[in-house]
Amino acid sequence: MSELRYHPFLGQWVITATQRQDRTFHPPADFCPLCPTRPSAFPTEIPFDDYDIVVFENKFPSLQRNPPEPAVGGQVRKSEGACEVVCYSSDHHATFATLPLSQIRKLMRVWRERTCELSERPEVEYVFIFENKGREIGVTLSHPHGQIYAYPFIPPVLGIELENEKVHFESTGRSLFDDWLSAESADREVCRNESFVAMVPFFARYPYEVHVVATSEIPSLRKTSDAELDHLAAILHEVAQRLDGLFGFSMPYVMAVHQEPAVPGYEFTRLHVEFYPPYRTADKLKYLAGSEAGAGAFINDTLPEESAARLRAVTL
Repeated sequence: MSELRYHPFLGQWVITATQRQDRTFHPPADFCPLCPTRPSAFPTEIPFDDYDIVVFENKFPSLQRNPPEPAVGGQVRKSEGACEVVCYSSDHHATFATLPLSQIRKLMRVWRERTCELSERPEVEYVFIFENKGREIGVTLSHPHGQIYAYPFIPPVLGIELENEKVHFESTGRSLFDDWLSAESADREVCRNESFVAMVPFFARYPYEVHVVATSEIPSLRKTSDAELDHLAAILHEVAQRLDGLFGFSMPYVMAVHQEPAVPGYEFTRLHVEFYPPYRTADKLKYLAGSEAGAGAFINDTLPEESAARLRAVTL
């Protein structure tokens, strides 16, 4: 069963997807469904003996191109949309950080192409690209991959962000991103290039949260040039490498791409990518407990200025 149920107290849609209970859970490396299908070996989701980058529809989707009718009445609707898997490489042991920069540049073009195509579907309002990395995040497959969700609504966190940007733009005539970046301290900057800057923002909720933000008016992947995509690839690659170098192990994280919705009226927004690593020290995790999970109020145990300094100090 898969459907959207409305939460009247929070004013948002909850996706129910019972088929996801049966998804693959940490299989042996020889049975990874995201590896190529080798001759005379276990058949995987990818029917080739090798590949560069592959995109396919999730076998256990939360959102579907042709979903069934809802099983119950009330404030419920069909779970229209799409859930896609993006395999970064055929190398089972690679990560976003260890792949060559040339591969990340290709990946950025895949992100742009999928954003463009999915945004054209009439039911889609937001294309959300993300990567869950590491067992600590809850990942069930260790092969280097990300996901793309094409939602039939604007998800709540993104909606709140867009609403605040809209209020600021309508009251000042300026981008909230420009005003925020102009007020940010150099102490919180991690790195930058011609088109993007990486910051541990002064409002960081996680100890090593990093935001990679376009420094000019680039609202979405759909509206990036090839040069801007290369700049995005370079800075995301560097941030991932710095996170890996922080404690000397491959850092788990959620990497989330925030961009202009697929529906009009949000031209004031800015393409940016947020990293949420779960570690606060080399051996301590930042758990979302009562205040965070129950009340939505985050407590950060570190100073963003000190976190940024530690990331800048990593030797690449």
